[in-house]
Amino acid sequence: MRAGKTTVDVGDPAARGDRRGALPRVGGFRVVMSWPDSQFAPAPPPRGRARIRLAGLTGVALIVFGAAAIGVALLAQQHAPTPGAAAAGKIGPAVRKAPSLRRSPPVSMAIPAIGVQSSLLSLGLNANGTIQVPNLATSADEAAWYKYSATPGQLGTSVIEGHVDSAVGPAVFYRLGALRPGNRIDVRLADGITAVFRVTGVREYAKTQFPTTMVYGPTRYASLRLVTCGGTFDFGTGHYLSSVVVFASLVSTGRSGTG
Repeated sequence: MRAGKTTVDVGDPAARGDRRGALPRVGGFRVVMSWPDSQFAPAPPPRGRARIRLAGLTGVALIVFGAAAIGVALLAQQHAPTPGAAAAGKIGPAVRKAPSLRRSPPVSMAIPAIGVQSSLLSLGLNANGTIQVPNLATSADEAAWYKYSATPGQLGTSVIEGHVDSAVGPAVFYRLGALRPGNRIDVRLADGITAVFRVTGVREYAKTQFPTTMVYGPTRYASLRLVTCGGTFDFGTGHYLSSVVVFASLVSTGRSGTG
């Protein structure tokens, strides 16, 4: 309602200045109208009614803000890239005669195509046998090497995991699903060597059908797997229903660069 206007229930005989009964309701509501401020402006409602009305408005506001929060979460989830069929590629080596390196723990990684620069944590297993992941509250922006896998560049499968997002926004592997075959991944090792990998495929798997052996199993070449969450977020369980996996293999050694 514009300033200088006052709403009055014309079904109120006092407002109309006569003694006839209230006007009929339309759609369950009394008809209202407005006019410039005058002596006919109604008195403010009783304090009790004002409190009830305020409580009702507060309840509506909470519902609106709650719905908005859920909407923001859903929009954030939808913005995380999802690998398409064209990115599936293959899971084998990128080159016919793939090189390999001696064992050396990784210390950092870079993925120029999606702007990732991260130090690497070294994590193992939880007490229940599941793979440890970075602390979501303190290390959402850091990836972690699974220390019971091969070191990056060593013959066998090396696994690096990271979160897709956190309660405050995107995490280190938020754009992992945007990678495509041919993209470069640089992993710097403790011995000073940088292992250079090429992506061969990017795929999404439902967690109920996750190919554990294919992702974590041994290989006869220096392979790298990057793993994060993806797909639909289940608000009931607080977990994503799918995983995004990047398959890559060692192609050379050198220093980190753009590619």
